[in-house]
Amino acid sequence: MKSCRPWSFELLRVAESAGGRVIAFLARRRVPLGFVTALATAILARPTWRSWSAGLLVAAIGELVRIWAAGHLEKGREVTRSGPYRWTAHPLYVGSSIMALGVVVAAHSVVAAILAAVYMTATLAAAVRTEEAFLRVRFGGAYDAYRRSEGADVNRRFSVARALRNKEYRAVVGLLIGFGFLALRVAGPI
Repeated sequence: MKSCRPWSFELLRVAESAGGRVIAFLARRRVPLGFVTALATAILARPTWRSWSAGLLVAAIGELVRIWAAGHLEKGREVTRSGPYRWTAHPLYVGSSIMALGVVVAAHSVVAAILAAVYMTATLAAAVRTEEAFLRVRFGGAYDAYRRSEGADVNRRFSVARALRNKEYRAVVGLLIGFGFLALRVAGPI
């Protein structure tokens, strides 16, 4: 965890106080659990070119939502009301959910779909609960006002530099690797 930003440590402490050990565990281990889920999904996948193409389109839309959100967010520094944050409190998670749906469509496997649904439901619920508790501690009334849809929208422009600072390129690379592997599965036995 040494690579985490200082506010990430604060987030994990709030997680432990906000919802107990299970929520803190899921919030803390969301990424490693995601790799395990992705590996299991890749093994269970039975993609066709049709399912792969449709899934890639859906997943790409999800990643575009994530890039849009990341280009408006200064993580840990503010409560933002620009871009997709005007309409939803968690557009990164909305994008992730759309991406997961795309992977499920591409994988063409009911078992993989169930596994992905369990992973996404459990980890995103923990992440949202943890993140909201952290934001209330960190920003107090400003976050509560945001959640009540009070206050003026911010007219901040989308910034590629901000999306890069938020390391959204990692999700893009992961998506490309995952769909590359699924393409290999369609092409022949691995």
